Amino acid sequence: MNIPREEYPRPQMVRKDWVNLNGLWEFEFDFGKTGRERHLIHKDKFEREILVPFCPESKLSGIEYTDFMNSVWYRRTFSVPQEWRKNRILIHFEAVDYDCEVWINGTSAGRHKGGYTPFTFDISALVTDGENTLTVCVEDDNRTGLQPSGKQSNHYNSKGCLYTRVTGIWQTVWLESVPETHIKSYKITPDIDNGCVHISMYLSSSYQKKHIAAKAYYEGKEVGHTTATSNGSSANFTLKLSELHIWQPLDPKLYDIELTLSSDGKEDKITGYFGMRTIEIAGNCVLINGKPVFQRLVLDQGYYPGGIYTAPSDEALRRDIELSLALGFNGARLHQKVFERRFLYWADKLGYIVWGEYGNWGFDHTKASALGIFMPEWLEAVERDYNSPALIGWCPFNETWDVNGSRQNNALLKDIYLLTKAVDKTRPVIDTSGNFHVITDIYDIHTYEQDVDKFRENFSVMSDNEHVYDNHKDRQTYMGQPYFVSEYGGIWWNSKDEKGWGYGTRPESIEEFAERFEGMADILLTNPRIFALCYTQLYDVEQEVNGLYYYDRTPKFPPGTMQRFKKALQQTASIEQNSVAGF
Repeated sequence: MNIPREEYPRPQMVRKDWVNLNGLWEFEFDFGKTGRERHLIHKDKFEREILVPFCPESKLSGIEYTDFMNSVWYRRTFSVPQEWRKNRILIHFEAVDYDCEVWINGTSAGRHKGGYTPFTFDISALVTDGENTLTVCVEDDNRTGLQPSGKQSNHYNSKGCLYTRVTGIWQTVWLESVPETHIKSYKITPDIDNGCVHISMYLSSSYQKKHIAAKAYYEGKEVGHTTATSNGSSANFTLKLSELHIWQPLDPKLYDIELTLSSDGKEDKITGYFGMRTIEIAGNCVLINGKPVFQRLVLDQGYYPGGIYTAPSDEALRRDIELSLALGFNGARLHQKVFERRFLYWADKLGYIVWGEYGNWGFDHTKASALGIFMPEWLEAVERDYNSPALIGWCPFNETWDVNGSRQNNALLKDIYLLTKAVDKTRPVIDTSGNFHVITDIYDIHTYEQDVDKFRENFSVMSDNEHVYDNHKDRQTYMGQPYFVSEYGGIWWNSKDEKGWGYGTRPESIEEFAERFEGMADILLTNPRIFALCYTQLYDVEQEVNGLYYYDRTPKFPPGTMQRFKKALQQTASIEQNSVAGF
């Protein structure tokens, strides 16, 4: 059979020696979390089969079981090419929800907690010639308050804006062969003013001298090269560029990069790409490459009818961006989920700006002890996507409502904000989107007011430079930051089915829907104090019918109406008309 999701899963760090482990695996439920006691790892054959990387709740997995699963087990066999045995052998899991332990031939290779970020184990000492057995146990319970689970429902059924759960493996599993001394990761920081990039590399070995060669290419032409040496586990150097090409929203000029690490006569060569792009805050604007660009964003939940969290194909990831661009949006909030690396790749390639989030819902943010759970998972996401030129800001939390009468732990939000800024000094950070701000670079609010006149009245208070519309001013204080309406709209429409859930009053006709959409867009785009909007949402998700497309991505409205949406969004925004001192 064909391997599902067969494309290379890590586009910014590509090696030639790899094996995709997606496909049919053995599978077994473990509702009582007793599989270790029952020695499932030694069981001859599991009861079911599952198609990885699709979660067992999904139709594409072949299981389609949607009740709670406290624990599940996976197993398959694999063999490695003989020439790999002289190198290190790594196993990569792009994402597993939530607490995952991996065994190779009955011996534990390691454990990872966190449902959204990749992890790697060195299994060189555990593999043998011929067939090897890979066993995986995953524990998952989004009702404890101890794990971030995003929009996954904590009820038996999907409900309101909470959707079908995701358990276990939901992104690609793969093997890779690397030399003993190899590149573990790298961070690349563009420096447009000086026509160069600054590169930090993290290496596997620290006890011998290593030589590094870096080359940059633009459209196949070499435009920069340099060398460096390291005696440690890291290296920092600068690569000067002979030609400067700027990555812009909707005009994505990208460079290719080749990094080679040499040690003891062996080479580790990786290829990737980067974009030359800056982000700055100036007054009430977020500047991209020194210019005010109004961010016309759409809320993207990252759900798919057949795969839930997992897109059925790489083309489906690209298609979602193209559908958004076709309506006049230039980017998205990647909402309550860390999207897979291939989505970021297509955003980089298509010039589609995005804000990175984490799936914090379901997580109790009221306790000081929450920091120790949330911090490592969030920082893994920040490190993973640092190199993406499309990613222009971070938002670790969304709508931190009171939990059972207890307020958010402000120290938690502050600490995560400061840690994010320490790891990534190049991007703005929103502490918690919508509410309740503690320390933030951007002041954002959510509003689902459906009456256009009331909507206009709410934002009319921003006619001076002191006041802003703030629907939680009893819990947060505006301090002059750039202002972002990061959720609005959510207009309820579903002509195929009268059932469903949505915000506020439902329009009585397509014309009323279009007029409401146009009116709200005009109010936000013509306000000189607002630099960005985010419309809820791109497509319906299960019972939530606020999308501009149906869940299957077919258009909800006639072509002429869709063009009206695009025209409304693409009018020149006030911040794009009026220059600010220094621009």
